[in-house]
Amino acid sequence: MAVGKNIRTYFDGQWHNGDAPIMRAADHGAWLGSSVFDGARFFDGLTPDLVAHCERVNRSAEALLLTPTVTTEQMVEIVREGLDGYAKGSAVYIRPMYWGIDGDATAIVPQQDSTGFAICLEEIPMAPETASVTLTTTRFRRPVLESAVVNAKAGCLYPNNARMLKEAKSKGFSNALVADALGHVAETATANIFMVRDGEVFTPTPNGTFLAGITRARHIKNLRADGVTVHESALSFEDFHKADEVFMTGNMNKITPVTALEGTQYQVGPIARRARELYWDWAASTR
Repeated sequence: MAVGKNIRTYFDGQWHNGDAPIMRAADHGAWLGSSVFDGARFFDGLTPDLVAHCERVNRSAEALLLTPTVTTEQMVEIVREGLDGYAKGSAVYIRPMYWGIDGDATAIVPQQDSTGFAICLEEIPMAPETASVTLTTTRFRRPVLESAVVNAKAGCLYPNNARMLKEAKSKGFSNALVADALGHVAETATANIFMVRDGEVFTPTPNGTFLAGITRARHIKNLRADGVTVHESALSFEDFHKADEVFMTGNMNKITPVTALEGTQYQVGPIARRARELYWDWAASTR
């Protein structure tokens, strides 16, 4: 079992117990933010969509002008080896990551052939089935590709999310419903967003301003296979105020019902419950 905070770190070709240091002060990622990561989950002895998460971190590295140094197959094997250090009933967050080490002559552009790699395994419980959140709006918006690397799961994007959350919490809500540059709903500060109206499901169209998550795609596929109509479309805040139910999806907790959007109240509805059942059934089928 891991020590400290139940963290294990893969770095320099081997596993270390604990939160091992991996980055130096002069590494490009430390002072210029050229870092990417991904997040997969281990729970109930399962690692659903682990391959997809490992594939995506390599794509994210390339979007930040970094050269991935570990293949998807190698990464999956390393993760599974690291998970052997945890009890089968543990809930573990799996974070593979890359960062730039050296810069070019300008110092700004990372050298493509100088890339750091690590994996962090951290024991973090899954949220209980009864968990829910409340939402408010925020003055901060999701950026576009012309101004930020929104086509990557990049560490440099998350300070924007942090100020969204801080604003929401200062207003007494647990999360923020966020707009894109055109004012359409994009996602929340931490997860993708869905709404239900008259038995049909709606979620924002991926338009390059937010990361359309792996778990989001899994829920869409599961619901459609179950006979539920799912639309990807441009949605307004007013659409969400008129919804019958709202829920968030993301890798950390898979699905979380929303019980309020400012003054609008929602019940935890049948579609969110069904989506949760479908996800857990699908995950169990991958065992």
